[in-house]
Amino acid sequence: MVAEQTESRGRRKGRDRAEASPRSRLPEQRPFAQPRLLHGPTELANADQLESIHQASLRILSEIGMKVLDDETRALFVGAGATAHDDQMVRFDPEMIDPIISTAPGQFTLHATNPAHHLTIGGDHIAFGSVASAPNVADLDGGRRTGNRHDFRNLLRLIQSLNSVHFTGGYPVEPVDIHGSIRHLETSLDLLTLTDKAIHVYSLGRRRNVDVIEMVRIARGVTDEQLDVEPSVFSIINTNSPLTLDVPMSHGIIEMARRNQVICVTPFTLAGAMAPITLAGAVSQQNAEALVGLMLTQIVRPGSPFVYGGFTSNVDMQSGAPAFGTPEYWKTAVVGGQLARRYGVPFRSSNTCAANAVDAQAAYESMFSIFGAISGGVNMMMHGAGWMEGGLHASFEKMVIDADLLHMVSAMLDPFVVDDESLAFDAIAEVGPGGHFFGTAHTQARFRSEFYRPLVSDWRNYENWADAGRPDAAHKANGLVKAYLAEYQPPAMDDAVVAELTDFVARRTAEGGVPVDY
Repeated sequence: MVAEQTESRGRRKGRDRAEASPRSRLPEQRPFAQPRLLHGPTELANADQLESIHQASLRILSEIGMKVLDDETRALFVGAGATAHDDQMVRFDPEMIDPIISTAPGQFTLHATNPAHHLTIGGDHIAFGSVASAPNVADLDGGRRTGNRHDFRNLLRLIQSLNSVHFTGGYPVEPVDIHGSIRHLETSLDLLTLTDKAIHVYSLGRRRNVDVIEMVRIARGVTDEQLDVEPSVFSIINTNSPLTLDVPMSHGIIEMARRNQVICVTPFTLAGAMAPITLAGAVSQQNAEALVGLMLTQIVRPGSPFVYGGFTSNVDMQSGAPAFGTPEYWKTAVVGGQLARRYGVPFRSSNTCAANAVDAQAAYESMFSIFGAISGGVNMMMHGAGWMEGGLHASFEKMVIDADLLHMVSAMLDPFVVDDESLAFDAIAEVGPGGHFFGTAHTQARFRSEFYRPLVSDWRNYENWADAGRPDAAHKANGLVKAYLAEYQPPAMDDAVVAELTDFVARRTAEGGVPVDY
């Protein structure tokens, strides 16, 4: 893999790009743009079935309840009308839920440091994110290895270079060589200086949320008041399925909602393990846990942005290993989207696979996951590029292959154009019977832009492909990774902003960062 580049932190408003090497080795990409689901999502569950799931969720919350480990959070729920019990269980009157969640917005803007990369979350808008939270990283050159800052930074450079990846989903790989007390500081400095796309903060104790919110404010160059009306960072909250909300996740919801920043609650409901083996039961549990998170955001700050996360899949009942990209995953993604729309909030899904190698399994499971997300009307797709091995490693080559798939999905979602020019009557009349269209003015005016041109696919005939060394998709992607990293240019950021970010990190590091358990 290409060695890590060293670019100055002070980057430099108006950097001279003339020194950059020509991009002749890189295929042309579609521009950075959010696709839109103009044809509408799939409705797998009918109205009665969807209502049955909703009612089952209300019964779970009223008769069983949710175990809430944080005292402050339990008090907030009680203040809103719930009942708390000595065993930390909180039960919710079904009548209290709809009025509380009704204030959540159906659509909002997630702001990035580069205004060209602001994202609309909700409605028919779709945003694709990178792989996140993998403990390991892999490529064809170095194999599978423990997460580290060198690879973390190179994955960020790749994310910045790929137009179909709209936001960073978190740490694409966990850089374990940075101490946990300051990891959020150092990684956020990298995220905000090596990319200019929207970022994520991990809710692992409220001080991390506070620190990263402040770093995002500095990077955007806005006041606290402006940040509080412009969501600029998001956090994924995973409930401890089944039916538990822990202290760090509760604090993350509270701190983010107080500042009007984005919370996505995603129960980790694997059917047969952390949820019932039947899909209806698993989804009803997912829905109950998501509703608890949604209520908490709106209790803390009515109108704060929320995304309904669905991650229900199944396990291999022979080994207990999680399975992804399955028919069951497709179904729960579609129904999860229906539930999100029922509550009037944006929907999150994921591009996942369980493959250990960048092979056919990785491709077809990822495509099935993407298909489920799009069919479900996804607004925010986590792990869109680079996820492997059930989330246990991030792959450089898979990130490029997935980015190509996401471009293809975007092209698939382009409107179907029917007008006088596209009907091409004059071209048909010009060619007539038995001719060809290669040389017509109609073709010549469009041949460079009419069809999607893939990054990875090899369309040469067999003989030419064999003469070129019989390259497969993984090796083609490996070469593209190296080319993208070699051509990477950091985004422009004012020197004063970089200095302020660096000073903040240095000060918080000197203060000891945040307490850790080791």
